[in-house]
Amino acid sequence: MSKVCQLTGKRPITGNNVSHSNRKTKRRFIPNIQTKRFYVPETKEWVTLKVSTSAIRNINKKGIYEYLKELSYKGVKVGIKF
Repeated sequence: MSKVCQLTGKRPITGNNVSHSNRKTKRRFIPNIQTKRFYVPETKEWVTLKVSTSAIRNINKKGIYEYLKELSYKGVKVGIKF
């Protein structure tokens, strides 16, 4: 499963595990990605997206239609037409 949010573009980043003795080993910081279906009442259709939990919070706050419309103005391509 791809670990990239379709709306925000969040993806894994790299960093270091730092031990108590200050040794550093590589690690990955993976975003919390969920596959979720959203119903868009304005277009009467379901949209399945892989989104981060922060994007889910934004959708709950603004509404799916407004959030997708805002992203389309920014140039993010989503599987829904406006």
